[in-house]
Amino acid sequence: MRYLRYFVISVAVVFWLGGLSGTVSHWLYNTGVIADDYRNGDLYRMSALPQFREPAPVCPPANRDTDTARTHLYILGDSFSEEQRLSQDDFRVSYYRRAKWDTPPLRVQLDPSRRNVLLIESIERHFRGHFVRPVREVVVVRDTITSPAPALTVWQRFKEDIHWSDVEERLASALFSQEWAFWFKEQKARLTLDWFNRASVNVSLSKNDQHIFLNSDTDAATPLSSFSELSDREVNAVVDSINATADYYKQLGFDEVYLSIIPNKVTIVESKRDVYNQLIPRIQNHPNLRVPTINVYDAYKRAAVSPYLIGDTHWTCAGRAMWLGLVWEKLGI
Repeated sequence: MRYLRYFVISVAVVFWLGGLSGTVSHWLYNTGVIADDYRNGDLYRMSALPQFREPAPVCPPANRDTDTARTHLYILGDSFSEEQRLSQDDFRVSYYRRAKWDTPPLRVQLDPSRRNVLLIESIERHFRGHFVRPVREVVVVRDTITSPAPALTVWQRFKEDIHWSDVEERLASALFSQEWAFWFKEQKARLTLDWFNRASVNVSLSKNDQHIFLNSDTDAATPLSSFSELSDREVNAVVDSINATADYYKQLGFDEVYLSIIPNKVTIVESKRDVYNQLIPRIQNHPNLRVPTINVYDAYKRAAVSPYLIGDTHWTCAGRAMWLGLVWEKLGI
């Protein structure tokens, strides 16, 4: 009995560490103890509503031809440009690097004999926040070897690995990521919706109940929403920040800077849910904007079928292909 008690305590400690430590959670994932609970969509994960369960597709790479323009492409982006969604194979370039928003800056060394292009990509909900001030997420240095990134101290590595703020959510993912747990979650979610007409507080359903969105995208009281107030003054300030960002990176050696705003799912799928603040067209068509844009907003609005996954905030393979086509055309890659 004593050994059983020790075993149970040991298992509990391991799962607790999995919720607390990124290193431990990755190890548990690699060993198959926990599963990817985003595998059926991030919105399904939050809602557990079975009608929105859809396995995440694996979109084939574009396998573009050999780079003839000798282009070096750098992308600053969010989850839409993560490695499971985009890679160098999707562009006709000879070099590719990606930086991520709200992380330690990416240090890069530009080759002046090449065409250096910076593509700044952001989902609509976070766009205003990203450009509160000019962007500095990419740092250009003369030589990444002689000027390497400062080494993290033991304490800094520890702080980076430990997740105090979201430990409860991460622990829930570690404990209840397998199929058996989703079955119970689905029964509870279905009953709550059918009996009380309520879904998870993190999501909201379309008026016809056929689509699901992030609640932050639909709640006009939040600045992330497609329907929140957006003054002309703020639009002007954001445009000034975009221009200042592009000027800064061109001074550092980038030949071209482009902007891509990915619409919130609700902006395309249910734009008449409330009064759309027109963030994307107001930015892209602003008379003072000097940065060329990848206008996927208009392309998505014209699409006959939703370019977004049923149970996820991200695009379908067709939606991804539409965006890539516009990038290729605009950048010539």
